[in-house]
Amino acid sequence: MTPSPDEANRADLHKDPARVSGMFDQVAKNYDRTNTVLSLGNDRMWRAATTRAVAPRPGQRILDLAAGTGASAVALARSGAQVVAADFSPGMIAEGQRRYGASAPGGGIRNLSFVEADATDLPFADEEFDTVTMSFGLRNVNDPKRALRELQRVTKPGGRLVVCEFSQPPSRAFHGLYRFYNDRILPVVAKTVSSNADAYDYLNESIRDWPDQRTLSAWIRTAGWTDVAYRNLSLGIVALHRARKPDVG
Repeated sequence: MTPSPDEANRADLHKDPARVSGMFDQVAKNYDRTNTVLSLGNDRMWRAATTRAVAPRPGQRILDLAAGTGASAVALARSGAQVVAADFSPGMIAEGQRRYGASAPGGGIRNLSFVEADATDLPFADEEFDTVTMSFGLRNVNDPKRALRELQRVTKPGGRLVVCEFSQPPSRAFHGLYRFYNDRILPVVAKTVSSNADAYDYLNESIRDWPDQRTLSAWIRTAGWTDVAYRNLSLGIVALHRARKPDVG
């Protein structure tokens, strides 16, 4: 049963879309600030690395899936590209529109639009985007392999995929330190800075359960992408995966 809007909503590893969406609705207002605190400021570096990997240019059409409140999409839109910020949380979309939409101070960002969208059934035409990107959202989808196929469907031949996601640090010693932080420190800090600390318990569980870099690379290839590669950020806490959709013929 889905909790009422007044109840603290906590997703689990079954990743029921209604529960996950409701959970993000409840943390939307302070989401970006909380992420900066819990990541010790690394979220800004990860966002900058993703923007460089996307390499947006004027005239391109870019899909930023799992865009949340639009912080990552804004960075892409500054290039002059037409950016669609999509998320399945109505609360996140509403917060993004409040900050950057047409009714925002100064008229918002004209080349940025917001769309509510399910990653496993995108409301876009085939071959609509030059580049598709997804940051810290694939892990929250109940069928990530299907989401990768959907992203491939809406990308033009020769277009690019960039996925930034939590991963598994390859160093055993650092991995142990990282798990200590997530298990012992993060829950305490989350209770201080988040309106729904239970949501960050789910965050910890979903990171622990998520596959390593090579496994995600294999999923991307199976979805039909080529030239799949990744590089680690922050010693492998996060991995930045890149791929290309095959050209026609």
